[in-house]
Amino acid sequence: MVFKHQQFYEAPPEIEVEFPARATLESAVSDALASSGGIDASDVTVTANGSTITLAGAVLRLEEVTRAEEVARSVEGVTKVRNEIAATGPDQVQRGI
Repeated sequence: MVFKHQQFYEAPPEIEVEFPARATLESAVSDALASSGGIDASDVTVTANGSTITLAGAVLRLEEVTRAEEVARSVEGVTKVRNEIAATGPDQVQRGI
């Protein structure tokens, strides 16, 4: 097997540094949701755009929608939360905040 050195034609490779910070923040919020009481976040997705977190998905009760936002706001590094979670239980009205 022959190994060749990479050539960048006078331009050094660009390294993205945004993704590790984004992934770290998403993981921190996801972990906080999973370990907090009062919410089943198994159907909730967490997406970070800078320090803004978007929560999307579904929970059974309206109280869980509010609780998820509270938990996300409490994570260090989060400055804004967009809550697009819907309450889909049989006695709940579907709603996004």
